[in-house]
Amino acid sequence: MSLVAYAVYALDKSAARRKRRRVPERALHLLALLGGWPGALLAQRQLRHKTSKPRFLMVFWLMVLLNIAGLILLVASRHGAQGPG
Repeated sequence: MSLVAYAVYALDKSAARRKRRRVPERALHLLALLGGWPGALLAQRQLRHKTSKPRFLMVFWLMVLLNIAGLILLVASRHGAQGPG
């Protein structure tokens, strides 16, 4: 998912430079929520894309936290379902 997120960020950056149709921010946030946030973060840093938009970054980090919380809940529920040793 990180590779997909990175590629979508790169496409959006290219579209921004060419003044073409952009990827909706909702789609970028959905990619982060679905686990692509490491690739999205890397793209933000390497491509300098979306780094000067405070509202976007706030929602992005919320998606990261939600993704991590979901992963923790998933792991905890699987661990609890197995029962004691």
